[in-house]
Amino acid sequence: MRLTRFTDYGLRTLIFLVAEDKGKRVRVQDIVECFDLSKDHLIKIVQRLAALGYVETIRGKNGGIRLLCEPAEINLAQAILELEPTLELIDCEALSCRLSSDCRLRHILGEAKRAFVEVLRQYTVADLVVDRGALRGQLGLP
Repeated sequence: MRLTRFTDYGLRTLIFLVAEDKGKRVRVQDIVECFDLSKDHLIKIVQRLAALGYVETIRGKNGGIRLLCEPAEINLAQAILELEPTLELIDCEALSCRLSSDCRLRHILGEAKRAFVEVLRQYTVADLVVDRGALRGQLGLP
């Protein structure tokens, strides 16, 4: 199972925001530099996170982004399902497969996906940050 880079960097952005002081605005450029991302790509991710209600974006000279809710309120399964376009491992409908009528693979992979999501439901973004001080060091934050 593999998540898209969009979801990966969406989660990294949330982790970065948790590492910062509560309520502090973070410049998109700081996240771009930290993770060596395309600024245009990160802007799309931030817009999506804002549309989902996870972050607030503030424009202007003193603008930036910040978390809108507590990290413990952001469930990993929910966030991933909202960011990820699909968690389907294979698209049986798109394939012209002779096995489709009797194949159990689709059902087994569906079961695996449900188990994957169920494990993620047990965690929040707060669970990703065990030692905020160590994380700040890894991110190069003062």
